[in-house]
Amino acid sequence: MEVKIGVQHAPREIVIESEQSTEEIQKAVSAALTGAEKLLSLNDARGRKVLVPADRLAYVEIGEPSKHKVGFGAP
Repeated sequence: MEVKIGVQHAPREIVIESEQSTEEIQKAVSAALTGAEKLLSLNDARGRKVLVPADRLAYVEIGEPSKHKVGFGAP
């Protein structure tokens, strides 16, 4: 699952590839935004942990990684 995290006052978004399910990611984001947690904590596919302060979250986009089309005339 590809997760894009926008952070306030940061010029670039954080993009990770996670093996967590959409529901697990949604629960973690919801807990961070409701104040139950101070940090958004996600695990990436390489075993690393990404921590983002909940009060700095701008947006979180959850979805499948996009397939890049290669070549001329690709629709």
